[in-house]
Amino acid sequence: MPYFILSLIIQVGLVVHVLKTGRNMSWIFILLFFPLVGTLAYLIVELLPEFSNSRGAHQARRQLSKTINPDRELRQATQQLAVADTVKNAIALAEQYLQKQRYGEARDLYQRYLKGIHADDPQLMTGLAQAQFGLGEYQAALDTLERFKEKHPQLRSADAHLIYARSQHELGNTDAAIHEYEALRGYFPGPEPTCRLATLLKASGQPDAARELFQKIVDESRVAGSHYNRINQHWVAMARRELPS
Repeated sequence: MPYFILSLIIQVGLVVHVLKTGRNMSWIFILLFFPLVGTLAYLIVELLPEFSNSRGAHQARRQLSKTINPDRELRQATQQLAVADTVKNAIALAEQYLQKQRYGEARDLYQRYLKGIHADDPQLMTGLAQAQFGLGEYQAALDTLERFKEKHPQLRSADAHLIYARSQHELGNTDAAIHEYEALRGYFPGPEPTCRLATLLKASGQPDAARELFQKIVDESRVAGSHYNRINQHWVAMARRELPS
């Protein structure tokens, strides 16, 4: 594309942006009569600060920071716990261990703080079950979550419930796992339980029921927003692969 045409398209686009966003009308004069300098000035003065403060920009910076310095948050959490030995700081460090798949360290940390007035803390119990599951200690995870239900009968945790269902699945308790996945589908914020249930039904010789669930995931993804599809892309892609082309 010739430079002149490309420059003209950019000028027109920026002028439209000035009009739609209600910016100072003098920008139109600058963009039309000083195209190169005006475009650069508009980008630096008006658009760059706006982008820098956007949610997407913050997410991009966080992701870049994790890429460049992947253990920064782990080190910070370790230092914070060393300075102030609190349950809040312990949970923050244990969550970092979970993210790094250092499940043994996470389990030990959760167990250390599950005592006294925090012996039945739901956040600690959920984290412990997640660590136990990560270590393949599925029965221990079930035991932890059974205690969770006993101590907090009115409290519903989607994360804890998912670990409970997956532990049943891993232990070969197919009927119990199906029951729990079905219950999870009613309130879990995403298609993961539905996809896991469909996979289990397919393996159990119920291909029609599995296909129906996979189709439901794909249909819901088509009407959901971009954020939903971005955070659930793994499960949506899995459902698509399971359907006939």
